[in-house]
Amino acid sequence: MNRPFDSIQDTDLDAYVDDQLDVPRRIEVEAYLSAHPVVAARVMSDLRARDELRLALAQPEGTARPATSDAARRLERGLARGRLWSNLRRGAAVFLLVAAGWAAHGMFGSQGGLHGVALAAPPPYVKDAIEAQKASIVRAAMVSQPEVPEFDPVEIRAATAIVLPVLPDSWKVKDVQVFPSQFGASVEMAVESKDDGELSLFAVRPGTFEVVSPTVVTTTDATSVYFQVGEVAYALVAKPGTEHLDRIAAGLASSLY
Repeated sequence: MNRPFDSIQDTDLDAYVDDQLDVPRRIEVEAYLSAHPVVAARVMSDLRARDELRLALAQPEGTARPATSDAARRLERGLARGRLWSNLRRGAAVFLLVAAGWAAHGMFGSQGGLHGVALAAPPPYVKDAIEAQKASIVRAAMVSQPEVPEFDPVEIRAATAIVLPVLPDSWKVKDVQVFPSQFGASVEMAVESKDDGELSLFAVRPGTFEVVSPTVVTTTDATSVYFQVGEVAYALVAKPGTEHLDRIAAGLASSLY
């Protein structure tokens, strides 16, 4: 049986960063982080500093490596400040992660209409989101497959470890289903927006911990925008040509902090 979340201490988090935990304890720490995004952002910052340090130290000897000392200083500061600075450090980490993503998002928006448009292949879960939306449309047309608009976000989180964002008041939920995906259980919500028509919100745990700002993907089947907050990734899918989807996604993402 898993120990309660309040048993997770700073020493456990430091040991997690240092790869010093056994598998059962790592699972407990990861469950704790999935429920505490601010702490998770701080741990993610420490993990990045650790990996940068390892990468820099792996360079050939004799090579000037300013990144080594920079990463070492960041990691030392991250692990040695102690409890006095922990709250400030955690708040700063989540602020910097979100601000950096949104700053890049805004920068693309000011250059040649590249506002939040993916320049590389989208993550695989975007395809799952589009397929889930298609299945939702098929199901909605079947009399024998009634829609299920009622849902309990707490129950969904307990069953799938997926946190759902706060939906806009103007949205009407038409159907909520748990779908299989290549990453395990996912959640697909069919909603109706007064301004944007039929939308689909897809959420899944892709197996990575990242903070990804809303990024638009346009295909012949749909316009979609994906983003990720911690261990849960999201994709908002609409009919081709739908505008301002990235702004809607940004609002959903902000509700998760």
